[in-house]
Amino acid sequence: MAAIAAMLFKTMQLQLFNIYDKEKILYDLFRAYYAARKNKRNTINSIKFEKNFEHKIFTLHKSIIERKYKPLQSTCFISEKPVKREIFAADFQDRIVHHLLYNYISPIFEKTFINDSYSCRIGKGTQYGIKRIDKFIRSCSLNYTIDCYILKLDIRGYFMGINKILLYNKVKNELIKRKNVIDFDLPTVLYLLEETIFNKPTKNCIIKGKKSNWDGLPTSKSLFHTKPNCGLPIGNLTSQLFGNVYMNQLDHFIKQHLKIKYYGRYVDDFVLIHNDIKYLQSLIEPIRTFLMKNLKLELHPKKIYLQHYKKGVKYLGAVIKPHRIYIANRTKGNFYEAIEKQNVIARDHKPSKGEQKDFLCCMNSYLGIMKHYKSYKLRKKMIFKELSAYWFNHVYMSGGISKFVLTKRILTKKQWKRANMI
Repeated sequence: MAAIAAMLFKTMQLQLFNIYDKEKILYDLFRAYYAARKNKRNTINSIKFEKNFEHKIFTLHKSIIERKYKPLQSTCFISEKPVKREIFAADFQDRIVHHLLYNYISPIFEKTFINDSYSCRIGKGTQYGIKRIDKFIRSCSLNYTIDCYILKLDIRGYFMGINKILLYNKVKNELIKRKNVIDFDLPTVLYLLEETIFNKPTKNCIIKGKKSNWDGLPTSKSLFHTKPNCGLPIGNLTSQLFGNVYMNQLDHFIKQHLKIKYYGRYVDDFVLIHNDIKYLQSLIEPIRTFLMKNLKLELHPKKIYLQHYKKGVKYLGAVIKPHRIYIANRTKGNFYEAIEKQNVIARDHKPSKGEQKDFLCCMNSYLGIMKHYKSYKLRKKMIFKELSAYWFNHVYMSGGISKFVLTKRILTKKQWKRANMI
């Protein structure tokens, strides 16, 4: 009897889907696969999945339709740059599901976000956030002619403090509310959301690195020490989206209830700007109470910054001051370390083709960041005084100290000077 009941239940499940729904999910899984492998095709997980990937996607599709999908093991490791963080890298199959969910629900929630939420959104990001805060300061101070003050706040262990039950209900209720306008199978998406949000990546995870790598990492920043039903893994695409969804309520509270015109947020790092310093001080406690009562989050007591705009504000890797924006010291220090690492390679042996490509990726990423700020003299100093001259047998500068390019021949000293405009 039990076997017959199980077969009937499975048949009823399959009948929930019409042919269009099944084909759409399969098509969307392939789209998600191509998005997931973008810029990741050289990773071991991607290469393993790419072998016979069509069969694996059909198998994944079947497991989703039959409600048998379960997230696989994650790989856990510590990342030191730009700050020390615990990262959980999902299995490639799960990354496909993350992209599938992101493609489905991101357009829905995008309509609910305020403009000045900058993280993980098309057309936003750190550069946009920095420019917006700079614009807010100029607007509030009437182009630096009157006083205005900057209040910057942070949340203690944000991703580890996210309550999964609250998060799931927020996402579920918003999707149900808009069920008449969505173009995907809602029960399937809710099922995948539940499996993804309530998954415990710490269970049977693969630890990469030494146990000592976790030394110095606060327990508030580790999934191994979270409260029950709390914590999202840093490293998943869905975690970035869920981070915005979770804080969306705070954004509307500050904009609509507290009536703060000049406000911006990147993940858990948010800035309020106003002409009255006492008014900004008075907002700290209401925000603290709101976070604890509605989101079960704690305002970081040691990361409350309140200063006159002339003092500047460090935000998203930059220091914003009147009439100019500088690169933050941490980014500058990381660049020096990267240059020294490349110098060791050049002094030790002739760089291989792979090492030359790694050099381009590393150096150009820093130069790409720095060119947005007043950093021409700094870039010139770091490249022509700190970087080993051996590298200029393999690369040259292009675009006014903004990009390295591989050279196809060894340059003479005269050619090298001409190429680098000295």
